[in-house]
Amino acid sequence: MKLIQISDTHFGTEQPPVVEALLELVTEAAPDLVVMSGDITQRARRDEFDRARAFVDRLPVQRVMVIPGNHDIPLYNLPARLFAPYGGFSRVFGEELEPSHDTDDALIITVRTTRRYRHVDGEVSRAQIEAVAARLRKARDSQLRIVVTHQPVCVQRPQDEVDLLHGHKAAIAGWSAAGADIIMGGHIHLPYVCPLHETNVRLPRKIWAVQAGTATSWRVRNEVGNSINIVHYDSGGVCSVERWDFRPAESRFRQAVRHELHLDESRIYKSIHE
Repeated sequence: MKLIQISDTHFGTEQPPVVEALLELVTEAAPDLVVMSGDITQRARRDEFDRARAFVDRLPVQRVMVIPGNHDIPLYNLPARLFAPYGGFSRVFGEELEPSHDTDDALIITVRTTRRYRHVDGEVSRAQIEAVAARLRKARDSQLRIVVTHQPVCVQRPQDEVDLLHGHKAAIAGWSAAGADIIMGGHIHLPYVCPLHETNVRLPRKIWAVQAGTATSWRVRNEVGNSINIVHYDSGGVCSVERWDFRPAESRFRQAVRHELHLDESRIYKSIHE
């Protein structure tokens, strides 16, 4: 199974050469699916959603999963924010705000962490945590189990702690106990992989946070340029995450970093020995 994670495209601030290079990369990589983990637009404007939809339509994959980020809710149009916060998103991507993917190789569950009453921050409710955990507990042994949020559940710098998902500690504990392998996120435009089982010592099993940078926007942070993630997995339990960075001098994406994720052995024991 091969998955490409694209996050924080921020259409309205996208760079056309980067967009074209990303489409070329997806064509060459030929993933099974693409996950877009929020902040698809810059200001949730109609033309920005139309450009985002046109981009998705050009992706040469059978399945694209898209979730809204905080930028995909109107900021200045207060009536729309209060009474139809996801109207623009739903017009181009459909009414499903928490799509899922269930195949022999992978179970991918997305979670709507945006709220109309929060400007930037994200939140996960107890009901959402329990609903995701219930689905994880029904996963098959051969499946890589991924939960996708927009805001991060792990940060690497103290100044980014304000961006942590509200409810992240309960979510990590509940989803880890239910069998999750990876929690994907975006939002802060910084790509990294975090071993949550090392930073949360009481977790019952191994679980990883995989953060994506900004894919196409000029709104980069701390000199970290445009990037996306490619996740590889086979049913024997081998999983890796590659970060691909855009190289302006070449006008293309190149692999920058590769992480080998050591999954919890209890999850793959049966599939290896059956």
